[in-house]
This record gives sequence, structure tokens and C-alpha cells, in this order.
Amino acid sequence: MSALEREVFAQLHPDGAEVLRDVYDYVGRFVAYPSHEARIAHTLWIAHTHFMATWDTTPRIAFLSTEPGSGKSRALEVTEGLVPNPLLAVSATPAYLIRRIAEEDALPSVLFDEVDTIWGSKAPGNEELRALLNSGYRRGASAGRCVARGREIVAEDFPTYCAVALAGLGSLPDTILTRSVIVRMRRRAPDERIEPYRQRVNGPEAARIRDGLARWALSVADHIDFPELPDGITDRDADVWEPLVAVADAAGDEWPDLARVAAVALVAESKEGGGASLGIRLLHDLRNVFGGAEVMSTEAILRALHEIDDAPWADLRGKALDSRALSWRLKAYDIKPRSVRIGLSTPKGYRREDLHDAWGRYLPATATTTDESL
Repeated sequence: MSALEREVFAQLHPDGAEVLRDVYDYVGRFVAYPSHEARIAHTLWIAHTHFMATWDTTPRIAFLSTEPGSGKSRALEVTEGLVPNPLLAVSATPAYLIRRIAEEDALPSVLFDEVDTIWGSKAPGNEELRALLNSGYRRGASAGRCVARGREIVAEDFPTYCAVALAGLGSLPDTILTRSVIVRMRRRAPDERIEPYRQRVNGPEAARIRDGLARWALSVADHIDFPELPDGITDRDADVWEPLVAVADAAGDEWPDLARVAAVALVAESKEGGGASLGIRLLHDLRNVFGGAEVMSTEAILRALHEIDDAPWADLRGKALDSRALSWRLKAYDIKPRSVRIGLSTPKGYRREDLHDAWGRYLPATATTTDESL
């Protein structure tokens, strides 16, 4: 086979595992990931955007951190050159996004930066935008709007299904978090080194890798099998990870194992360490606060929660968690405050036995990750 024939064959029959390695190597040059599993997840998420006609659901990927300068925006910048039809947005309105998603010639990949200005602890929030991002998670979803057509006002459905990556400080609304692969970024340590990213310099290489992804996706899209997922990856977590693991299975070689390890690790981390939602985070922090205690007063619980450095309880939209808010959040898990005996006093508080069921249901053991394979 001549060199030209080999080149044509490679274009018609791309090696999926090698294509994913190119993505993995490229993103790792510019982004300091918190873990090997996070880098694997980002690689697979980028690849899944080239198969959007295949999925029933498309997971969001959320790059979040407690402090600025942690690499969140850089992760989106690097992503921009690798996904099809990128749409970089900052503080975009629902009307803008609806029309851009509906009117693009090709399905856009929305890269939404600085989302803390919308849903941060001191931001006003935006229920319409939250609903839009939630609905676009599923194929066939649409947003209904009344539109002026001349002198008439007509009802019209705008499609909302598209891939979305988000970046911001703090957290996100619970309904978005549960639809997301969560990557909790952190500032680089002094010994961590990455290359500076410049679109004019690195863009051509990204375009080459993106084109390779597109060719590979075209060659295997009709042969995607929906995978068996590891134990513990169920319900909404299964919706999130199914497309990413399917991409890994299509690529073959080391990728099926890497994807499943990453899924188990990041799902466990989202539920245990940072919380997939504020409710899960609260249960996690309560388990730590209780330690070996059988009962605790509400006052002691709140004091301990407020003292957790990386927790949101001292500042929830400008106000510290109080006894009423604590009771309201725990009511969703059928946990109610009661009078508890502590020494000679009987303050309002909570019992370990009342929390035990929720801890067992919502806080699975953290998975042990494996060594890096790439």
C-alpha cells in the first residue's frame, strides 16, 4: 500500500482509540485537572459532542471551583477548538440561547462561562435559563414561546437539545448538577506545569484533532452500542454516563476500562466529597459533623456547619444557614428536628438514628481509583 493509499485508508477508517488519545494529550497540555478521571471524562465528553444524533440524553460538563484562577475558563477555551459548532457564551439570556440553538445550521455546542454571575450565592438566579438548560438535556425537547408574525402572535416550539459545558465559581442549581459530569477545579500547585494556550498558535492543531474526531464519529455512528454500566451507576447518573461510556466502548483498547473507572470515581466524588446537590452536600457534612455522636443540638450542628471552610453554609445567597432553613432542607429526606437530651438540657436537635437511612441511601462509599493508564 502506497503512502497515499495509507492516508486515504486512515481517513476512511480512523482508529478511535488513537483519536481519543490525541484529545487526551491535547487537553492535558493546557488544563491542570484535579484528577486523572476528570481528564478522561473531559476527553469523552468532547468526543460525545460529535455523536449528538445518537444520544437520548446529552450530559452537561461543569467546571466549578471555590476560587478564581483555577482553570475553568481555560478548560472551555481548549474545548472550543475540539467540538463541532462551538458557541461561547457569557451571561447569555434565555431568548438569545433559544434562538441561537434553534437557528444554527448545525447543532451548536454551548460553552457557558461565568455562570456564577447567574446562579452564584449573591446572584439573582434565572429560572427560565435553568429550565432551558434542563430541557435541552434530552433529545426532542423544546421551549414554547409566543412569537410575533406580522400582526399575529403565534405559539412556536424552539428545539433546545444540544451539548452544554459550563464553568463558574461555587455551585449550580441542583437540577443542572444532577445532569452534569462535575469537575471541581483547583488552583495549580507550584510543581504543576501546563503550557500557555493561544488560539492563534494552538488552534490549527485543535482543528486537526477535531476533524479526526468528526471522521471517526461518521465512520462508527451507526454502530454505537449502549453499554452496561458499572454497579452503582443508575438512574440520572446512568443518563449522564451512558453516552460517554458508549464512546469509550466504540474506541476500544484501554478506553472502556478507563471510562468505567472514571464514571465510578466521579459519581462517588460528586455524592460524597462535594455533593451532587446542596441536599446531598448537607447530608455529607452532617455525617462528618456528627462523628460518633448519637444526638446533637441544632445550635451545635449549625455552628459546626458554618465553620467548614469549603462549605456554603455560612453564606447561602448572602445569609447563613439557620435552624429554619436546616429543617426545611432535611424535611425533603423525611428528617425532622425533635427535642433531644444532652446532659440535663433538652434542646431541639437531631438524632443519628433519624439521619442513618438518608446517609445510607444518598452517600455511597467513595470509590477507590486506579493508577493512570495513559
